[in-house]
Amino acid sequence: MENQNGLDAKVPTGAINERWENHLADINLVSPANKRRFTIIVVGTGLAGASAAATLGELGYQVKAFTFHDSGRRAHSIAAQGGINAAKNYPNDGDSIHRLFYDTVKGGDYRSRESNVYRLAQLSVEIIDQCVAQGVPFAREYGGLLSNRSFGGAQVSRTFYARGQTGQQLLLGAYQAMMRQVDLGTVELFTQTEMLDVVVKDGQAVGIITRDLIDGTIDSHAGHAVVLATGGYSNVYFLSTNAMKSNVTAVWRAHRQGAWFANPCYTQIHPTCIPPSDEFQSKLTLMSESLRNDGRIWVPSRSGDPRPAEEIPDADRDYYLERRYPAFGNLVPRDVASRAAKLEVDGGKGVGPLQNGVYLDFADALGRLGEDTVRERYGNLFDMYQRITGEDPYLTPMRIYPAMHYTMGGLWVDYNLMTTIPGLYALGEANFSDHGANRLGASALMQGLADGYFVIPYTLGGYLAPRLGEKTVPTTDPVFEETRSRVRWRIEGYLTGGGTRSPDWFHRELGKTLWEHCGMERNADGLRQAISAIESLKEEFDHDLLVPGDGHSLNQSLEKAGRVDDFLELGRLMCIDALHREESCGGHFRIEHQTEDGEAERDDDNFSYVAAWGWTNGEEPILNKEPLEFEYVRPSRRSYK
Repeated sequence: MENQNGLDAKVPTGAINERWENHLADINLVSPANKRRFTIIVVGTGLAGASAAATLGELGYQVKAFTFHDSGRRAHSIAAQGGINAAKNYPNDGDSIHRLFYDTVKGGDYRSRESNVYRLAQLSVEIIDQCVAQGVPFAREYGGLLSNRSFGGAQVSRTFYARGQTGQQLLLGAYQAMMRQVDLGTVELFTQTEMLDVVVKDGQAVGIITRDLIDGTIDSHAGHAVVLATGGYSNVYFLSTNAMKSNVTAVWRAHRQGAWFANPCYTQIHPTCIPPSDEFQSKLTLMSESLRNDGRIWVPSRSGDPRPAEEIPDADRDYYLERRYPAFGNLVPRDVASRAAKLEVDGGKGVGPLQNGVYLDFADALGRLGEDTVRERYGNLFDMYQRITGEDPYLTPMRIYPAMHYTMGGLWVDYNLMTTIPGLYALGEANFSDHGANRLGASALMQGLADGYFVIPYTLGGYLAPRLGEKTVPTTDPVFEETRSRVRWRIEGYLTGGGTRSPDWFHRELGKTLWEHCGMERNADGLRQAISAIESLKEEFDHDLLVPGDGHSLNQSLEKAGRVDDFLELGRLMCIDALHREESCGGHFRIEHQTEDGEAERDDDNFSYVAAWGWTNGEEPILNKEPLEFEYVRPSRRSYK
């Protein structure tokens, strides 16, 4: 079903390099004395959430911040390894704000909103200064200047990093800034508390319903605005690089309340992960894309070559990325590198005990740079690999293979980061706005911090200023009680199901279906099969779910049940979205739509739009389209050769 009303992205007019500054000049302001009269709810305390809570608290708003972890420091942002992009051009190699903007639009296969991407490139230079001031220990050159390295999809070095721990160090900076506001009393932090629904009254977001994960208490929290910064949904595949607790529940419950969900089929496969060692794994481990700077990727030239890697001479190796993409080599974007690895493994050239990987080899770098330099750049990553696999990457090549990692889809937001529910905002990976159909490496941290530190503190004022003097809706209001009752009913349904299968069983089955039919490759027949299979699995979930224990204590099975329920509904929408998009672009690769040499083939005439879907209570979702206009980066065939 298609809605022809359209979506207003509220993009400012004028030259693209002036839009953000002009927009700031036009936004309604809230005076410092009046900010304390507003209560803002922030859900999630990763990079986007912690930076937003810290900045809003610093400005004087009364902030309530929620995390289901025991500490905000455990947010999945901490797992990011390789770096954060910024167009500072410190290496003097030709970078600029326009170049970062261009690379990001091109890397996203021309499926992102130009104005948002340009703003992101502009703000990138401010993020680094902010983080340095917070004490983030970025790597430095011998003379003390900040160091940069390359990442996929770019021909310049623009990635700032702290060894392989960049996400951890950035999160500590944002967390410390947030905790400073907690100490000052402007931010109230709720830990081990999960948001289970958004409260909407008269079409506006007015609060949330939460559950205390320790004692099961259901609470209501009112606010003048709600900010969701709860990350992405790649755990829908069961096996992914995301933390086990990462989920879609917060944004999906918002979707069910009326927030449109954009581009759910745009999921990213990271090319540099440790391959599974058996069929019982519950998580995959990311190896930073930064390793592709100095590591060379190859497979044996001959299928089924039984020799250990160190015994295969250079003449019998196929450095396939360097061969196929000479201009970028091992630093092609993630979607390109991932499909190329799959092609080699499917062709019988996979390596390792299960023949399910390719080699990432540092022999050349060790010879050229020396072990001390390699250890300084990547030592913690090498140590992690050795602990997991028992193999020493200083002596033998790493084995890698693509895995589900990031999701470019998310809640639809306008230029102000507001969803289709007034007063409800989505930041970072929870929204769709900046990466199109494929995210370039080191851009996730950039977006999360840009949204939290520099965008939402301004745009939120435009929504709140006309509401000065309005009180929050009392939590005794019938709309709160109705939403609480819905949450309790759902929880009671999980606990009294009386079935035979655990939430994990349903989650794994869903993941297998999605990986096979909506993973690195998709086709129409497979997607139709997946939709049917997911609908049957959802029906089975509703009748055969087993959740032991009760709802008045710590119950991880109960937590998982709600998240898997949401994943089942999301998985169906992902396949519907992938089926409707009759083209290949970025991470969405339809095998019916490819060039003669196996590259993605877009259809700009028919699919140059954001596909935003409306909830219809499990029936056929409503499709709404936001046309994409390209004034500054002309769509062309995306070539890295």
